Amino acid sequence: MIRQPIVCVMGHVDHGKTSLLDAVRKTTVAKREAGAITQHIGASEVPTEVVKKICGALLKVELKIPGLLFIDTPGHEAFTNLRRRGGSVADIAVLVIDITQGFQPQTLEALNILRDYKTPFVVAANKIDLIPGWNPQKTNCFTKSLNEQLPNVQIALDEKIYELIGRLSQLGFQCERFDRITDFTKQVAIIPVSAKTGEGVAELLMFIAGLSQKFLEKQLSIEVEGPCKGAVLEVKDEKGLGKTIDVIVYDGSLRKNDVIVFGTINGVAETKVRALLKPKPLDEMRDPKEKFDYVDEVYAASGVKIYAPGLENALAGSSLFAVTEKNRASCIAEIEKEMSGILVESSGPGVIVKADTLGSVEAIEKLLADAGVPIKKASIGPIVKKDVIDAYNAKVQNRYCGVVLAFNVDISEEAQAEAAKHHVPIIESDVVYTMIENYQKWVEMEKEAERGEAYSNMVLPGKLRVLPGCCFRAKNPMIIGVEILAGRIKPGYKLMNDKGEEIGEIKSIQREKESLQEAKQGEQIAIAIDTQLTFGRQVSEGDVFYTCVPKEHYKLLTTKYKEHLSEGEHALLVEIRKIAGDVFL
Repeated sequence: MIRQPIVCVMGHVDHGKTSLLDAVRKTTVAKREAGAITQHIGASEVPTEVVKKICGALLKVELKIPGLLFIDTPGHEAFTNLRRRGGSVADIAVLVIDITQGFQPQTLEALNILRDYKTPFVVAANKIDLIPGWNPQKTNCFTKSLNEQLPNVQIALDEKIYELIGRLSQLGFQCERFDRITDFTKQVAIIPVSAKTGEGVAELLMFIAGLSQKFLEKQLSIEVEGPCKGAVLEVKDEKGLGKTIDVIVYDGSLRKNDVIVFGTINGVAETKVRALLKPKPLDEMRDPKEKFDYVDEVYAASGVKIYAPGLENALAGSSLFAVTEKNRASCIAEIEKEMSGILVESSGPGVIVKADTLGSVEAIEKLLADAGVPIKKASIGPIVKKDVIDAYNAKVQNRYCGVVLAFNVDISEEAQAEAAKHHVPIIESDVVYTMIENYQKWVEMEKEAERGEAYSNMVLPGKLRVLPGCCFRAKNPMIIGVEILAGRIKPGYKLMNDKGEEIGEIKSIQREKESLQEAKQGEQIAIAIDTQLTFGRQVSEGDVFYTCVPKEHYKLLTTKYKEHLSEGEHALLVEIRKIAGDVFL
């Protein structure tokens, strides 16, 4: 049999991957996704009849393939493993590039994945409707639409396409606009499209279907009898059935009553398939518009919903295999290896991560690793009381780890109560990078609070000069007017002169009869000094004094809080050290 090709849609975030599929399916999946950004792998089948209808007279060959199975991958950099997983099972790929933005980080990463797996691909140069002066036409055909554009608009489009050609050439790929290609075995086709207007969709489908059939015939020939290999996309409650799993079958076949193995929170599980449900053509597995059809058998490549006992703890993102006595051990070992690299539990301090799928956990782990944030536990499922207790214990060791990161999961009432009791924040989001950004904002707030606490108990560097004609009391307490030349001063700080000799301790600070708790650089204020010295004898107008920074405070300021001091404060600390020598430091 000839199976339908698996077509992986890849590219940078917000370049229009899901929107392009919506243009093919006549759906609105992109608008319904959190943050309008794909967070999980999705799948949908486009039958040959639909391809023929959209392509019309453009299609010059008789299609033998039953259709196309599209895999929609997230574009954000955190989803490297999800895209790599999609790229590894793909027969052909569509690299979507926003023609107005050109190459972005995930564009380059997608090309590396395609190169690693030697996956043939076409480039969908999306958003041609944003070319200045573009006049959208009511057609799926790019060629017809282009003929209706003004000459200067056609030139502007060509300039953008040649920018892509030049960049791809630098990366080792020979490319050309699809209608100018001379050798399809050596050149990558660039197809201008607009997901918004549908222009170019006909050419895109024609090239995917035609190239797959012409160059991948051997690859698409399958033995229907081979055991199923697939990936769990999502675990869902289905009305009338209970727990089900959405699966992409990318190799072999799966029948009702087959034994399958898959990953769960507690390890590898095994069960027997009770029912197979196929989505309607053009429906997205993640977000179907219509009910599924019951079938007795599915074969690669296809999306299917599986009903079976014991699916409650199935992990979205896990591999799934149909097993026999011959291959059971190897399949179980493969799933165990896969899960051991993702689900984390360590004894040291770290944040608690709970997410809805393995892919989400992978993405969050990558973002946290890039940010240098340790993880104590990363797993799948709702937030429970123990997660909060673990976060509180981590907080005792490291205050920046005392948090639970919740991605697309529920929070139990017990967990909420425990979090309120121990002041453990639970940061929720249905967009991965937003959650990480919110965590980083929380860390900054905690650091600011910690700095405030530390600074309230620390002597900070300060330098001041006695102002002329501003002696209000000559003896203890000496009251004089001063200007803060650098840093800051507070009541309780001891002062020394430029010879390192102690002057006394600041008892109070006033400005226009108002008591102050702090005075900073540039301010002119009056200070009362508890001292045995007398103004006019040991202290004179123009004298410069410094705060006496204790040795332990000096070490903290030059290490732990170094990044929070200004250049002037750093320089002042060096000056104070030179003056004080071993007296205070």
